[in-house]
Amino acid sequence: MTTAVRIIEAARACLLADGYAALSTRRVAEQAGVPLSQIHYHFGGKQGVILALLDHENQQLVQRQVRMYGADTPLWKRYEQACDFLDDDLASGYVRVLQEMIAAGWSDPQVAARVTTMLEAWFVVLVQVATEAEERFGSLGPMRPADVAGLIGLSFLGGEAVILLGGEEWVPRVRGWLRSVGDLIRHFEER
Repeated sequence: MTTAVRIIEAARACLLADGYAALSTRRVAEQAGVPLSQIHYHFGGKQGVILALLDHENQQLVQRQVRMYGADTPLWKRYEQACDFLDDDLASGYVRVLQEMIAAGWSDPQVAARVTTMLEAWFVVLVQVATEAEERFGSLGPMRPADVAGLIGLSFLGGEAVILLGGEEWVPRVRGWLRSVGDLIRHFEER
């Protein structure tokens, strides 16, 4: 494992344990077993290492979505798989890292630009899927594929934020709302 990868893995563990605000590069260096100077050499500092972590995980997960949505199965089943992947992404910590960096981007334009670029990759996939739906089912009414993709993507982002907040009542409701879109797709697909 390279030094950079060790640092990214350590940053991931520290971020999940402490959150972005409490994350220290000194602790990351200790966790990685490297001198603090290596973080600055490879990533420039705290922000750089966390963005590298998010970028690395984001690329892998977007490719997973591309493969899943490219499968020759009913669209509603692929959407259900996306909901299942949300559970995996929550368990892996990816969603927490993403939401932490979204929050960091509210006060840091450079972080905001990097995070929105990463999010755009997800929306590109969703536009392709919504375009497929329009081609298969016909008109999406007054909405364009990009509009449908935006609503679904933003539903997941908002749902992820609420799930991370927790709450015995909210978490099952959010998961149910997200899954209900799959029921709607199935309704149109099986007509």
